[in-house]
Amino acid sequence: MSQPFTLFIFLFLWSFSLSFAQNGEVSGSIHTSDGKPAELVTITIKGTNKGSITDKTGNYTIKDVTPGSYILKVTSVGLEKQEKAIEISPGSSLNVNFVLKENAATLQEVLVSTKNLNKKDTYSARMPLKKLENPQVYSTVSVETMKEQGLTNFDDALRNVPGITRTWESTGRASDGASYFALRGFDSQPIMYNGLPGLTSGNLDPINIEEIQVIKGPSATLFGGSFYSYGGMINTITKKPYYAFGGEVTYQMGSYGLNRVTADINTPLSKTEKIALRINTAYHDENSFQDAGSKKSFFLAPSLVYEVNDRLSFHLMAEILEEERAVPAVFFHSDRTGPLPFKSLEELNLNNNLSFISNDLTIKNPRFNLQGQMLYKLSEQWTSQTAISRGTVKSDGYYTYIWDDGITDNYFDQFAQKEQQTTSVTNIQQNFNGDFKIGALRNRLLVGLNYFNRNTINNGSGSAIVRKVTPQQAEVAYIAPGTTDTIPPVYLSRMFVDNILANTGAANSNVSNSSYSAYVSDVLNITPSLSAMASLRVDHFVSKGEKSDPDDDFNQTALSPKFGLVYQPILDKVSIFANYMNAFINVTPRSIANTDGSDPRIKSFKPEQANQFEYGIKTDLFNERLNTTISVYNIKVSDRVSTDPNNRNDYLQGGKVQSKGFEIELNANPFQGLNLIAGYSYNKTEVIAGDENDFYSEPGRAIGGQGPQNLANLWASYRFTSGKLQHLGLGFGGNYAGKYRVMDSSITGEFDLPSYILLNAGVFYNLAHYRISFNLNNITNKEYYIGYWSVNPQRLRNFSASFSYKF
Repeated sequence: MSQPFTLFIFLFLWSFSLSFAQNGEVSGSIHTSDGKPAELVTITIKGTNKGSITDKTGNYTIKDVTPGSYILKVTSVGLEKQEKAIEISPGSSLNVNFVLKENAATLQEVLVSTKNLNKKDTYSARMPLKKLENPQVYSTVSVETMKEQGLTNFDDALRNVPGITRTWESTGRASDGASYFALRGFDSQPIMYNGLPGLTSGNLDPINIEEIQVIKGPSATLFGGSFYSYGGMINTITKKPYYAFGGEVTYQMGSYGLNRVTADINTPLSKTEKIALRINTAYHDENSFQDAGSKKSFFLAPSLVYEVNDRLSFHLMAEILEEERAVPAVFFHSDRTGPLPFKSLEELNLNNNLSFISNDLTIKNPRFNLQGQMLYKLSEQWTSQTAISRGTVKSDGYYTYIWDDGITDNYFDQFAQKEQQTTSVTNIQQNFNGDFKIGALRNRLLVGLNYFNRNTINNGSGSAIVRKVTPQQAEVAYIAPGTTDTIPPVYLSRMFVDNILANTGAANSNVSNSSYSAYVSDVLNITPSLSAMASLRVDHFVSKGEKSDPDDDFNQTALSPKFGLVYQPILDKVSIFANYMNAFINVTPRSIANTDGSDPRIKSFKPEQANQFEYGIKTDLFNERLNTTISVYNIKVSDRVSTDPNNRNDYLQGGKVQSKGFEIELNANPFQGLNLIAGYSYNKTEVIAGDENDFYSEPGRAIGGQGPQNLANLWASYRFTSGKLQHLGLGFGGNYAGKYRVMDSSITGEFDLPSYILLNAGVFYNLAHYRISFNLNNITNKEYYIGYWSVNPQRLRNFSASFSYKF
């Protein structure tokens, strides 16, 4: 995006945001009928553009009000509005309080998803910052948006965020079995909970999600080098207890045998002390849209909060998941060493109805995550956060994939492997946050220490070819080349696969690595409108590698800087920002072997590095009814790790990759009841230095898994707030993905997945104690695909209907 175009956008937004003379002030508090503070309630002065939104204590302030007589109005979608007449005198400070007819539980349900997007966020910068104050870009998806769209899985929620797209569904396999997303052209997985490390090798259940936060750009300075963070981080913010009794029970049914029951129950545990418990739980049973495939899971997430006093509080959260699935085989349509026999989807002619799996071959992914936090207010200027998290995830079952056999024919090899791996992570973190002045300059300072450990125990089998398939048929007779021998069709039963894998041997690996980190970040307000952020992390990585092999130990110390500037030409309405950010990934030592699988061993690597320069503009206009973010970025990565083209059991380090593009995001509430979420992104990711004979690092080529260059998203919902249709809501939107080059090599040739447009709609009826909804996805029954050097068919038209009882 050119600088003149950015300047034009800034001037356009400025012209709609002129402020007027400062005169009087209105402030007060709003509470619910049960005496609880009412957060996120809108207060406006009729006939003006003045207004505010209550904070978590129920307080609000409206400044710069011209003297005169007005009507002060309190509204929130789904609530009965209240009005009071007020008189503003020159220089006066008027106090006006309201009591809503609704209780705290009802109020929480009807909060609007696009409201108050400039509220202070404590996760992306690890300190309380408004979105306009933060030089980093991040996007959020609220629980209310997920309810409007009838979502039953985590992955679909991210269709509301520009610049990110799924490239691979969760396989449940060892080490990296969670879903893969392309974020600004690089890999990302949902492995952060409340800003702390978590673990997933299967699916995430949305019942315990309050908000999903996508933090964009290299983010190792504050979050460390143990996770994918070149393009950003996916942070899941879980539901928290509150001090009132309430809850919701929901039954949801839909296409492909979907049956889902969820419950969200909150209760205070003491009449005299602030102790509250919240339990979220879900049972999920669903089949596949293909000929085989299934999922059954049970999820339980208790959370507890105890506010000892106004200075000290404790927060505990656990997540327990039992999940078993039959996962469709990933269809890799090339062996990556020879020319592609199929140059397009039409030539490949893949049968979308085939899963290439049987429901007898399942994988279990039990998961446990625990987090504990102690928050302590040291003084008026300083707070302390002590956090401990522990996570364990297992992969126990069968993973299969399809690979071109290297012969120019219509046959492919299907491989299978018995997964048996347990990964555990432990994280201990101490943060101190200060907000103080040195002279006339305001400083918001973060000082933190972090310890992280990952341990992986692998006792899985080797992999073996279990049958031949074609893109059109799974159970197919196969004639061996050069012979007349016919191998009959093979059905994948557990007994059959176990007999083949019995001769592949078993791994016996126990790998451990740790990092010890210290970081500091300071936001300095040079003037009320101009601030600068400077951050630095020191990270010492200690890899013990295989515990039985003392020769594979590896230590590495890395520095990760971050800088940002924010200028607000119109305070709290428009900000112009620029940043430099770094990411380093302490690459986990990997199991390698010779080309024939012999001599298995562990190999360590030095950190990979990413550096980003970005600039853009953020706005919060028209009484917080229009929030936009426009950004332009350039990321360069060095020391990238990829598979050795001469030995698929080994890895090499080297080469450089560049990702550049821009993103536009809009969240709007033009008038009461209507909410809009929209975005567009463009990204180009390619190798800029590498090996021209290497499939994975050929200069000038796409890196694989980078996603489509063009992405767009839209969701519009309207809730009738009065009249006979009051409480009825409608939603409509969709997604566009441009052409996606999943294979790009002079060795293999190119293979593109075609562009697609998906349309989705929903209708819901929301009362104080009941909610009924119906959603229809992929309305046009579009055949479309995602991939990561692969071709993965996606769901056709599907629906879901739900009924909720709230109390």
